[in-house]
Amino acid sequence: MMVAGIDVGAATAKAVILSDESVTGSVVIPTGYDVSTAAESVIREALENSGRKIQELSFVVSTGYGRNAVALSNKAITEIICHACGVNWMVPEARTVIDIGGQDSKVIGIDDKGNVDNFVMNDKCAAGTGRFLEVMSKVLGIGIDNMGRISLQGTEPCSISSTCTVFAESEMVILRARGESRENIIAGIHKAMAHRVALMGRSVGFRKEVVFTGGVAKNEGMKKALEDELSLEILVPEEPQIMGALGAALLARAEAARRLD
Repeated sequence: MMVAGIDVGAATAKAVILSDESVTGSVVIPTGYDVSTAAESVIREALENSGRKIQELSFVVSTGYGRNAVALSNKAITEIICHACGVNWMVPEARTVIDIGGQDSKVIGIDDKGNVDNFVMNDKCAAGTGRFLEVMSKVLGIGIDNMGRISLQGTEPCSISSTCTVFAESEMVILRARGESRENIIAGIHKAMAHRVALMGRSVGFRKEVVFTGGVAKNEGMKKALEDELSLEILVPEEPQIMGALGAALLARAEAARRLD
């Protein structure tokens, strides 16, 4: 049996092809303007990478903010459930998921079966998301992919008091004029984001093991800032961006099997 999970987020679209018990293909591409086109492109590319054809798919589950725009989808499921399922399969001992994507951030509590105990989500403000980092990287004149590495060189993280992206941008200008080093400014940005995530997730709690997913999880500076803020070791999957799509594929497999019974 071959199934697929498609996660269409604000910044990227992800697809995972699951054949029996193994992942045979996965792809991450920019979502761009047209959500439907991105969904179609990502699944076709994932199938091509796995050497399979679209006609072989038994079931497709879509997730993410664009989940209802996926023409191939047999069922749409919220990203909270899909992330929990994907992380549980990849890291069975996980009890907390911190997911920071391009336009939102969430903290999810899960049990030993990958069911969601509780969750909290920020999808109304760019602060604490990948978009916040993107804006700050442009203000500082560096590539966003270099922010994590540079921040680890900071010795005294700057205090970033603004939680609003617009005001924080002005604060960056002031810090630069004051002669603060780029390393300390970026370390301060990550520290402020980690503090925001900690406050947001306080109602859920941060039970071990804590797994960090989403595109921002590739930022080693953000991982360290979260570990310092929470006083916990944080695990990052090898490909943190595909956890939602993986969970969608796993749920697709379960649904396909149920319909065969």
